[in-house]
Amino acid sequence: MTSASLLAYTVAALLVAMSPGLDTMFTLRSTALGGRRAGLAAVAGIGAGSVAWGVASVAGLTALLRASQLAYDVIRYAGAAYLLWLGASALWRSWRDRGRVGDAGATALSAEVVASGARPLVAFRSGLVTNLLNPKVGVFYMSLLPQFLPAGGSGAAGWALLLIGIHVSAGAVWLSGVVWLAARARRLLARERVKRWLDRAMAAVLVGFGVRVALDGR
Repeated sequence: MTSASLLAYTVAALLVAMSPGLDTMFTLRSTALGGRRAGLAAVAGIGAGSVAWGVASVAGLTALLRASQLAYDVIRYAGAAYLLWLGASALWRSWRDRGRVGDAGATALSAEVVASGARPLVAFRSGLVTNLLNPKVGVFYMSLLPQFLPAGGSGAAGWALLLIGIHVSAGAVWLSGVVWLAARARRLLARERVKRWLDRAMAAVLVGFGVRVALDGR
């Protein structure tokens, strides 16, 4: 592989990472609810999911997604159901807490958020599961990596792992920047009224993504 090809792939990986989507939204919401640690945990979960898909693509497992419509649909519908559940949960929580006003209500709400949804472990799991239930990540690797692998297959596995590492690193750098910006704005985002509307907006995004995943084919 030439240095020009490697640079082109790096730029492509960074542009893909920077495109608005579930990864950015999950990172923003995790940081708004749980702070910098939760945001970085979400980034780690997303990265772990990408690594899992990347290793599967090197092993040839994701070829099944391209060959079998049933396997692709099973993962796709599971991912759509998970996104719809997350969106419905966020929407229900925002309406449930709409009557909580004042310092006491805000304190109780903050404690509940920390206990139920803003912990780093929960943020990591959400990022990981969402990524693993998105078959397009596997198809992305299967479609893009062969274009940048050296001809003849010599050392292809090693080069593939390098390219996967570049993609995951580009995503981590971008999402870490999102965490930094969201953490600086967290005082505003943590206000009860702002947080409630943020929950509703992100619930709508989650439901929208869930419907899109369910209806979208290859």
